[in-house]
Amino acid sequence: MTRPDIVTPGSCPSRRSLPVFRPQDLRVSNSRRTSRHLQFVRCSMRTGVNSNSPRNKNPAVEVDPASKTRRLAGGPPPDRATTSTSSRGLVLDLGPVDSWDCAEIGSPVVKRYIGDNEERWYMWYHGRSISEEGTDRDLIGLATSSNGIHWSRGEGRVIRSCGDAGMVMECRDNWWAFDTESIRPSELVVMSSPMYSSVYWLYYTGYSSDEVDFRVESTSLPLSNPVRSLLGEERKILRSLPGLACSQDGRHWARIEGDHHSGALLDVGSGNEWDSLFIAGAQVVMHSSDDLRMYYHSFDREKGRYAVGFARSRDGIRWVKCGKITMGGGLSSSFDELGVKNARVVRNAGDGTYLMAYEAVAADGRTSIAMAASEDGLRNWRRLQEGPALEASATDGWDNWAVGSPCLVPMEGQEDKWRMYYAGIGLGGRTGIGMAISEGSDARSFRRWSGISL
Repeated sequence: MTRPDIVTPGSCPSRRSLPVFRPQDLRVSNSRRTSRHLQFVRCSMRTGVNSNSPRNKNPAVEVDPASKTRRLAGGPPPDRATTSTSSRGLVLDLGPVDSWDCAEIGSPVVKRYIGDNEERWYMWYHGRSISEEGTDRDLIGLATSSNGIHWSRGEGRVIRSCGDAGMVMECRDNWWAFDTESIRPSELVVMSSPMYSSVYWLYYTGYSSDEVDFRVESTSLPLSNPVRSLLGEERKILRSLPGLACSQDGRHWARIEGDHHSGALLDVGSGNEWDSLFIAGAQVVMHSSDDLRMYYHSFDREKGRYAVGFARSRDGIRWVKCGKITMGGGLSSSFDELGVKNARVVRNAGDGTYLMAYEAVAADGRTSIAMAASEDGLRNWRRLQEGPALEASATDGWDNWAVGSPCLVPMEGQEDKWRMYYAGIGLGGRTGIGMAISEGSDARSFRRWSGISL
């Protein structure tokens, strides 16, 4: 089987033949055979910040020298949230009819970039359309904004230039690949190496055609895609694994193949291991130049609950699993009775500690968002409160069934320190992406954006 050519720095490969990167093709800054080291771009919101300080590594807010983002000519106007209860917090709605993201959106990965004269925001997210062929694959798209509130999206299914927004990554057609059915973004990190400078690395979840069929013994709830269930569609879970792609501009992507035969970075556990069913939501945080942590979730069949685990790597490509994270909870009738998933971890630039936003799953399958903290980002996590930080909205709200897939963005210098972007689901199965803000610096409680100037 012939592999596509390797993309050259600064080029924009066509969607027709996105290249595949292999670990051995990456030049590294350390020539020792025992490990590979990639240099991460260390950025900050202000000049004069020590970029070598461990407190400033892997920021969610980054300085980016790239060219200005432009809106697609003839594209739809920015989505607007209003002060009405029904749309409070909504910042990105479904795409226009027949667009690539007209049926479902979610999994927001939001990054804020600060330049000398402007502020730019990127949001990578998954979308799904409705086709006559009956295919319903999740694909990855990009929306852009100047303030993180009003977003612009492209109309088409493909990106035609390095300045466009729209659908940016499709599933693979290779029969052996782990991501042939659906793909969803989970984290974006900016790296540099002697060969590639300021390269975007996108960690994502890929789904194959292999089905995972199981139920929780204590309930009749099928652990399926809640959106499809609410819409009355076939309910099933496809086996998923984590993948990695890189890009020079955040729009044209080339996959990096992991050691697994399918190209994935990790395989499921064997036998009765807690993550033997699937691996999803892999998010990566940099602790130091040769210590990267991946947080992911699976369903522990023995315990009958979702759980979050972590793995570690020296180069961001080869990973070693380190086991589950325990945060307590899971009591009968509690908001997290069926466990936790979709953890999103941010390192606090102020004190070097770690903050986690995660999905809590109730017995009926509804999800809310809760918070936890850790001194070292490893096993010792503590919940910040006994209840959720953000729940489904009131009866007439657009997200009145469930909220999840949180993404934290620090807002340095503002009274409300944190923004949380999230996926919301309504009772009818309609989805959208919302935004909530913290009460000052307190990350234990968030309120939906109400349309006032932030």
